[in-house]
Amino acid sequence: MAAGADSGPVLVVGSGPVGMTAALTLRAAGLPVLVLEAGARDRVRPGSRALFVHRRSLRLLERARPGLGVRIAAYGTTWRTRRTLYRGREVFAQTFPRAAGDGDGDAALPAFTSLRQVDTERFLHEACAEAGVEFRFDAEVDEVRADGDGVTVTAKGGGSWTAGHVIAADGARSGVRKALGIPLEGTRSDGYHVVVDVADPPGGDLPVERVFHYEHPGTGGRTVLRVPFTGGFQIDLQCRADDPPESFGTEKALRRWLPRLVGEDCAHRVLWVSRYHFLRKVAASFADPSGRVLLAGEAAHLFPPFGARGMNSGIADAVAAAEAVSAACSEPSRGPATVAGYASARRSAALYNSEAAGAALDHLRPRPWKRATQRAAAALSPVVPRCGEWLERAPYGPRGGPARGY
Repeated sequence: MAAGADSGPVLVVGSGPVGMTAALTLRAAGLPVLVLEAGARDRVRPGSRALFVHRRSLRLLERARPGLGVRIAAYGTTWRTRRTLYRGREVFAQTFPRAAGDGDGDAALPAFTSLRQVDTERFLHEACAEAGVEFRFDAEVDEVRADGDGVTVTAKGGGSWTAGHVIAADGARSGVRKALGIPLEGTRSDGYHVVVDVADPPGGDLPVERVFHYEHPGTGGRTVLRVPFTGGFQIDLQCRADDPPESFGTEKALRRWLPRLVGEDCAHRVLWVSRYHFLRKVAASFADPSGRVLLAGEAAHLFPPFGARGMNSGIADAVAAAEAVSAACSEPSRGPATVAGYASARRSAALYNSEAAGAALDHLRPRPWKRATQRAAAALSPVVPRCGEWLERAPYGPRGGPARGY
C-alpha cells in the first residue's frame, strides 16, 4: 500500500443521498473528498423512490451544510392529515395543527418533508459543489484491497485510487461489499408491490393527505397506500404472491385499475411505474477487518419502505461513518477502535430497523388470526378509537429511539 495514504482524499463510493451526505459531513470536518460514481455524469434516476426525509435527517443535513436541511424542507411537502380506511370505510383520521420545530432550535424544520428522491439528490449535489466535493463518474468499483495502511479501489473501466479510508455507499448491489466478501443476511418476502408516481392535475386542488386503505374494494381487496409529494403523489399497491405481474405491474394494467383509485383522468399523468419485492437484509459486518472500509446505507442494509427507514437510516449511517473517519484521521492510533465502534452501533440500529420492518410486514401480510384481529379492530373503531389508531400505526412498525432507530 502506498505510503501516505492517509494524506489523500477520503473516498466515498456512490453519489446517492447517503454518499453525498457522507461527503458533506467529511468536508464540514475539513477533509478532502472524492466521490466515485458508477453512473454517468448526466444519469437520471427515475421515480420518486425514497420520499420521506425525517426531521432528524434534516437536522443532520443542516449540520453538515448549514441551510441544506431548510432548503429541502421548504421545497418538500408536509401533509398534516392522515387517514386510514378498511374496505372503503374510514376507521381513523387525524389532522395535525400547523406547527414547526419542537423547541430544539430548529423552528424551520418540520417533522418530515416529502419529495422525490431525484429532488433530494439535486439539493445534495448543489451543496456538494458549494463545499468543494470532487466527483468521478463512470467509475464502477469492482476491486478493493485494504490493509492497515490504507485502501486501493479499482474501477471496471480502468482507474485506481488509494486512500486512508473508504465509505461505501454504492447501494444494494454494492461492488465494494462484494469485493470485500461481506454477505447480506436476511429474507425476501412473498408477493410484490407496484409503485406508481402520478403528477398532480394542472390547476388541480387535491387534498394533501396520506391515505392508507386496507383491502381496497377497487383493487379486489388489495391494500393501497397513497402518499403526496411535491408535484404529485405515489400509489403503492400490495399484490398477492400469485398475482401475475402483467395483471398489475404494467402500463397496460395500470389503465385498468388505477382509475378506480384516483379518477378517470389519471392515466396520462403517470410519471413512473415500478415493481419490487420486500427485502430485509443486513450486512454481516459494517466494516472490513482492517477498519479502513465502512459500509453505509443500502450497501449495508435493505428494508421495506414502510416506516421510511431506508434513506433516513442511511443518512444517519453516512454522518456516523464520516465522523468515525474524521476521528480516525485526527488520531490514527485510535482509528481501528473508532471504526469498530461505528460498525457495532450502526449494525445494531440496522438490526432494530429490520425487526421493526418485520413487524410491519407481519401486519401487511397477515396470517388468518391477524387478519381476523384487523377485521375486529375495524368493526370496533367507531366506539373504541384506540382500535382505529392501532390500524393506523401498525403498517409502519414500532418506532425506535434515536440511539437504536434511524
